[in-house]
Amino acid sequence: QVRLMESGGGLVQPGESLRLSCAASANIFAFAVMGWYRQVPGNERELVARHQLGNGGIIKYADAVKGRFIISRDHAKNTLSLQMNNLEPEDTAVYYCAAGSPIAMNYWGQGTQVTVSS
Repeated sequence: QVRLMESGGGLVQPGESLRLSCAASANIFAFAVMGWYRQVPGNERELVARHQLGNGGIIKYADAVKGRFIISRDHAKNTLSLQMNNLEPEDTAVYYCAAGSPIAMNYWGQGTQVTVSS
């Protein structure tokens, strides 16, 4: 059973940065696609950023985070990271790490809370 564990969430002020990490119990390069999603109570879970292997890496960001967030895979640490800069109150959510294929994300972490508030 593959396990994903997120860390790095917390409470920050608008304009500050956070870096989320996702540790996997399997080699992260065994997953064609890994990504970060977020969910606010009462809303559906939404894609934040995803990284697909191949062609040098195919990266997709939600429009709301383009230019502020950076997704990356670290082979040495076997982790997926999300660098979040210039955070806004609208970024407040539970952030989830996921892994799978272009068809479906089969594995999910438990989530980490990110709160952006002054």
